[in-house]
Amino acid sequence: MALIGLAIRAAAAGHLRKHESLATTGPYAWTRNPLYLGSMLLAAGFLLATASWAAAVLTGLYLAIFYPGVIRREEEELRAEYGNDFDEYSRRVPLFWPRPPRGAARASAGFSWARYRRNREYQALVGTLLGYGVLAALMLWRSH
Repeated sequence: MALIGLAIRAAAAGHLRKHESLATTGPYAWTRNPLYLGSMLLAAGFLLATASWAAAVLTGLYLAIFYPGVIRREEEELRAEYGNDFDEYSRRVPLFWPRPPRGAARASAGFSWARYRRNREYQALVGTLLGYGVLAALMLWRSH
């Protein structure tokens, strides 16, 4: 599950041109918030690996409290920056839970490794690897 979340985040970062144009292609054609969706799946993967109900409840509460406000603020910023283009996009694409794209596909520059690096998405990969390394070390320590 964490790998799926990491892949969604990577694909989104490779399509995202912050403050240059509104991202509407790749994962952004399925959901307006693929980075948050990917992060949620990453968290779910870690929670499954820990098998901790307490951690799952705390993480669920954190996401339920934090994400809606952040998403709302970012949507206001995008609406201010892109106006009618964002309004049309938001009518076509769901806020969070993905849905196959509706209507004609838009032209896309496609995924770009340069954008992936510029958006520093490699940090999510490094963090995931470190996190699973820590979990593996804890499991080894507990087994002895």
